[in-house]
Amino acid sequence: MFLGVDVGTGGTRAVLVDRAGRVAASCASEHAPIRSEHIGWAEQEPEDWWRAAREAIAGAMAASGLAGAEIEAVGLTGQMHGCVMLDADGKVLRPALIWCDQRTQPECDWLTEKIGFERLIELTCNPALPNFTLTKLLWVREHQPEIFSRIAHVLCPKDYVRYRMTGEFAIDMQEASGTLLLDVTHRRWSSEVAEAAGIPMAWLPRLFEGPEICARVSDVGATATGLAAGTPVAAGAGDQGAGAVGMGILAPGSVSATIGTSGVVFAATDTPAKDRLGRLHTFCHGAPGRWHVMGVTNGAGLSLRYFRDTFSPGESYEELVAMAAEAPAGSAGLMWAPYLFGERTPHLDPKARAAFVGITASHTRAHFVRAVLEGVAFSLRDTLTLFAELGVPVKTIRLGGGGARGPLWRQIQADVYGHPVELLEAEEGGAFGAALLAGTGIGAWASVEEACAATIRVKATIAPEHAAAMNSAYEEYRRIYPALKAISRS
Repeated sequence: MFLGVDVGTGGTRAVLVDRAGRVAASCASEHAPIRSEHIGWAEQEPEDWWRAAREAIAGAMAASGLAGAEIEAVGLTGQMHGCVMLDADGKVLRPALIWCDQRTQPECDWLTEKIGFERLIELTCNPALPNFTLTKLLWVREHQPEIFSRIAHVLCPKDYVRYRMTGEFAIDMQEASGTLLLDVTHRRWSSEVAEAAGIPMAWLPRLFEGPEICARVSDVGATATGLAAGTPVAAGAGDQGAGAVGMGILAPGSVSATIGTSGVVFAATDTPAKDRLGRLHTFCHGAPGRWHVMGVTNGAGLSLRYFRDTFSPGESYEELVAMAAEAPAGSAGLMWAPYLFGERTPHLDPKARAAFVGITASHTRAHFVRAVLEGVAFSLRDTLTLFAELGVPVKTIRLGGGGARGPLWRQIQADVYGHPVELLEAEEGGAFGAALLAGTGIGAWASVEEACAATIRVKATIAPEHAAAMNSAYEEYRRIYPALKAISRS
């Protein structure tokens, strides 16, 4: 039995998977809300991730009835880009700046000028963005030099949980791609970028491919989690890389659309495909020898959570989505631009702002909720539009995350993408993929491809029903961002 642990934004999830791909048990533990002291700021406490991981692991093991010694290997995944800063004793120096924090645009501008936009793309396959780990380090250097001077180790969120579990500092290639410190083409740290940015290479953890066993559960980690000391721990991957493994997105033409707190459209490639304008991310894949391109919507599932918490406190997501089904496709002209934390793809604009557009006295709460669901899907379609522009093939689209768990949002995505979408039997996403990487790491399967072939099965295919209406609505949606930008910059 293999354990996959997903250190997400809203919570941590643990999943136990057997060699046939059956989920034996799962458990989730919520995180404390994101701290946002100023517009565009987003921070979380790493200790809270470790607390949630312990609870989720214990809950999954209790539900399965398995003892720690029966877990053969552990794989980790989680929210990408977060910047965890530790001192020489391994103590957290400050709350982590997480992926959706947008405060670092001045640092992005400085780094781009220092290295050059084209050279940065050449070295890392990506532009300097506020989401990336390196720009967060530069912000701390500028604004909190007393903390910066004490840094000895830099980790991403899931890798901090690994450190607490094993005592090892390690990171996988896919996660490292999102730090802006990795030479993505050659799968190694970029000494040129680190030197230009003034970041000591000694701060960076050891690099591993996703299935590689990089650590083992320590005595302290065993006491904290109930796992057996010495249990192998695979490097794993960031949430999107592990999610792609868990959905079988390995070959060119295979695409996933995953809606979590953020939303991602992900396409596997055999070589690193670089967008010279930097609108898409090009990262190493969680599977060795492969890469991927992806576009990101910062406020995807976050949009629905924001709406619920702000306008419908006490109601469940299920109740809101059931209400949305009462509104027609297209939400009677009401639209949602989901730029709650700026936007990455395709706008690269940390100052982008969210908005409902087209409100009339006839619109009900059902229209508003449906507009949120459709607006998130429109934002993900922006990435598919770029794929077409850059010649990235799209043969199949598989759904993951919260957007795969309800019939309405699944249908909305098929309609907006104008393409049949596939639903898989196992809907555990990144945690499932992390478990497969762990199993591959100890030889349960000869390769990641073999692991996916043995465990991933399509449950249903959903065909578009309102593609023409959604095409027309998408053209209107694309006019919203330029109009909002003109207003917010005036």
